Amino acid sequence: MRSRRVGATTFYRLLSEHGSAQAALDHLPEVARNAGEKKYTPYPETLAIQELAQGRASGARLEAVGAVSYPPALAQITDPPPLLWIRGDAALTRRPMVALVGARNASSLGTRMARRLGGELGEAGFVVVSGLARGIDTAAHLAALPHGTAAVLAGGVDVIYPAENAALADDIAKSGLLISEQPPGLQPQARHFPRRNRIISGMAQAVLVVEAAAKSGSLITARDALDQGREVLAVPGHPFDARASGCNMLIRDGATLIRGVDDVIELLQPATAPVQQDMFDQPPALPAETPPERPRALAETAQLHRQILDRLGPSPLAEDQLIRDLALPAQSVTPQLLTLELEGRIQRQPGGLLARVN
Repeated sequence: MRSRRVGATTFYRLLSEHGSAQAALDHLPEVARNAGEKKYTPYPETLAIQELAQGRASGARLEAVGAVSYPPALAQITDPPPLLWIRGDAALTRRPMVALVGARNASSLGTRMARRLGGELGEAGFVVVSGLARGIDTAAHLAALPHGTAAVLAGGVDVIYPAENAALADDIAKSGLLISEQPPGLQPQARHFPRRNRIISGMAQAVLVVEAAAKSGSLITARDALDQGREVLAVPGHPFDARASGCNMLIRDGATLIRGVDDVIELLQPATAPVQQDMFDQPPALPAETPPERPRALAETAQLHRQILDRLGPSPLAEDQLIRDLALPAQSVTPQLLTLELEGRIQRQPGGLLARVN
């Protein structure tokens, strides 16, 4: 998993084709050569041993998909993270979860709403999942801490960002969960946050957005939730408040409007009993070789993303030229460029130029 150019999709394909991790490692150089990599060396065993030692020294444990302590809901998404570092109470992974996310520069009203929802969801038996960021995330974790909360980190499980939440992270490690798919010691970078958001939504039955701007990471989490078949919920805000524009857009596009915790429980309650029996009481299975078919709109969006990335490289290309090359209406391409930019997969440069981030 730590070898260059091996993501989750490649990981599962190699295991399926070769039957074991050792056989997959033996074939990696050949696979890389076929992909144009002439000089390729798999991740050294010595560095893997060092990672294991560093993770254990920080009080974390490494869980593979299929293990009892691996979050069951996360194991059901397409290409879940094969490995997770976990610090804290692993028993919490067996409980139903709701993700609560929102703006870093949250308003006073938004922060109060996050505290109320986080505390009442915890009292109702849900583990509140968030990303340990400033603002809404912090308020949600603090309120849910007495009942159980899980923080998904963009960097290593022992690297706390932002640093001001170090004390909160210590408290979560004692009675909640700190989770990361990254190796211990890794400092978070912009490209890591969309991957973290995918884990947040994947662990939960629903994603609840309290405050979010029109261009924000919380909307990426909401889109991930839709891709994963999760419920998307949003707290409405004043039309003049930019911090509420993302939530209002989600509600306009079909997200469930939330006024308080009763709305959340009412929505999730019918699914909670069977889900607890089937998903939370049994060890998760390895992901199926053939993922379930996605809705057509999502498949078309993924295809457009591939077309955009295929046409971009490190050398900047004018946005209008890209649109002409794609032979598609600008109104179809422009929103997807924004999505890819927020995900850290493309970079916008002065003069209307775009470049792919490798």
